[in-house]
Amino acid sequence: MIEFIKGEISDLTPASVVLETGGMGFFLNISVNTFAEIQQLTSCRLYVHEAIREDAFTLYGFAKPDERDAFRKLISISGIGANTARIILSSLTVSELESSILAENVAVFKNIKGIGGKTAQRIIVELKDKVAKEGLSSSGELPLQIADTNKEVRSEAVAALQMLGYTAAAASKAVSSVLKQLPQLPVEKVIKEALKLL
Repeated sequence: MIEFIKGEISDLTPASVVLETGGMGFFLNISVNTFAEIQQLTSCRLYVHEAIREDAFTLYGFAKPDERDAFRKLISISGIGANTARIILSSLTVSELESSILAENVAVFKNIKGIGGKTAQRIIVELKDKVAKEGLSSSGELPLQIADTNKEVRSEAVAALQMLGYTAAAASKAVSSVLKQLPQLPVEKVIKEALKLL
């Protein structure tokens, strides 16, 4: 099992990163929160979750071990796959996820793509005791904000939303709506706000 990969960032989008180490490039799917942590860096260490199926070997990377722990807890729930868990962790920080579970805030989860009322209830029921006892996170959030040109932010946000499963038209409409109201937001914040509209 791969615990972590440390390497040079050779390619980075809000939904994926390629880390180059030992002459190899590893493609890792990431959340918007991890993107926010590493976007100013030239190299980084990401904690890895491996998803191995007959037809695919997929790597998921996380800037912090607590985000990986939260991801693993989410995918242990029936009906939540890796991509849905990644969308949840792109919409909420680990601490926001904890708070929503403890408060039994079904509405927060229902606002996330792919999460209906029953799945939202399942997340809360299956994780509430775990969160109350041990938590999902062990460290504070350190969001990074980067000044970017509006055009670059828009194209990156739309591309990230498409990678998360939204159509180009829907993604573009949501991003445009966010940027119209809040033109100075960094790309990860734009994505989070757009996810609330989709």
